Amino acid sequence: MNTLIVLSGVAVLILILELINFRKGIVPLSILGLATGIWATFVEEPFVSTDIYQMVTDNQPSRWFSTLFILLTIGIVALGQDFYKSRSAKLSDFISLKIFVLIGAVCMITFEHMVMFFIGLEILSIALYVLAASVPEKIKSNEAGMKYFLLGSFASGFVLFGIALMYGATSSFYLNEIILNLSNPDIPKWLPIGFAMIVIGMLFKIAAFPFHFWAPDVYQGSPALTTATMSTLAKVAAMATLFKLSLSLQSVMPEIYFNILYILIICTLFVGNIVALKQKNIKRLLAYSGISHAGFMMFTLLTVESSIQDLLYYATAYATAGIAAFAVILYVTENKKEELILHFRGLGKRSPLMAFILTLALLSMAGIPILSGFFAKFFLFKTALSNGFLTLVILGVINSIISIYYYFRVIITMYTFKNDEHQSIELSNSKIYPIIAICFIIINIGIGLFPSYLLELI
Repeated sequence: MNTLIVLSGVAVLILILELINFRKGIVPLSILGLATGIWATFVEEPFVSTDIYQMVTDNQPSRWFSTLFILLTIGIVALGQDFYKSRSAKLSDFISLKIFVLIGAVCMITFEHMVMFFIGLEILSIALYVLAASVPEKIKSNEAGMKYFLLGSFASGFVLFGIALMYGATSSFYLNEIILNLSNPDIPKWLPIGFAMIVIGMLFKIAAFPFHFWAPDVYQGSPALTTATMSTLAKVAAMATLFKLSLSLQSVMPEIYFNILYILIICTLFVGNIVALKQKNIKRLLAYSGISHAGFMMFTLLTVESSIQDLLYYATAYATAGIAAFAVILYVTENKKEELILHFRGLGKRSPLMAFILTLALLSMAGIPILSGFFAKFFLFKTALSNGFLTLVILGVINSIISIYYYFRVIITMYTFKNDEHQSIELSNSKIYPIIAICFIIINIGIGLFPSYLLELI
């Protein structure tokens, strides 16, 4: 609750700063407010009494996931300083919307009441709908916003209907009371149906097969910084929430549920990686890459009792690499109509540091040692093996090998060029993009070198 109070205050403050025309202070004060949100997350004494309603919970997993969400938002907000420089009059709107995405994510991971979960989901989703269509003069942005809105609303309807069925089965919206009802032998059959409907809605949010079709078009059409928000903050928030629900409610599901989930994981991995092989747009490539990473994170849904540390580690490794990669993408494609992979040709000569950072970020996503992406997959595979999912692990390794091809295609493009071809690359003169890229790749490498520090937090 403390975190939500601070973040809500920051979002309102940003809008007030616009009213008094103090735009220079919007990003610095936003970052300071977000840092205060991290402090508030670990304050034991609540700022206001929550004894009456108990809508949110405060435990170690929710605290550390909230901290990860805030950290990602700090990077995204900092990138917005230069990304929105040509639209400075709208800066407060864009930054506040991103913080509302964060507020929704925190509500989703800290909820104790199903209404709070749905409110958080809608806060996150509606803010992203607006951000996806935030360039009205571009047809692709309008298309992205409309597709995301229509399909996202449909998915939210599934979640809402699922919550209604669960309430009908247990007469409660409180998660702990719903869990207590699971031991009742006379529990209605529509409780597992309600949970299955919520799972369907959340699979859309993480772009898992067969609900992934929206992701490539929406990622490509949205502004690059919005794409970064969707592929990192929104995805890991939705995955963490789905894991929390699964940890509490999977015991009521029949065996066929786990068989279907097993098949969906395999399909998500192969669809994401195989289709990514032919992509020419870097944002579409990362969209399909994100689909495959959703498949890897879904491993934890089969082993929920022993996977909370694995999910936190994987989400941190994936998201930090994603922010670092998008910082470089913004640096290279700031003045270009499209974000083509060809635009990175010769970057290794023109900007060795940024090319090296993007290389490390992509190698981490591919799962190459000593980067954290390798250990993230290793821990997932280890837990899956200990639970008897040998075939799934083998298929996961195969997909990791497939992903190396398209990640290396981008890396090779950066370090190959003809004659003075690299001199034709127009790069941003921003200092923010390199700083954020360096900070997040250092975090990524750090948790790769010292994984136990992160694993022992929960």
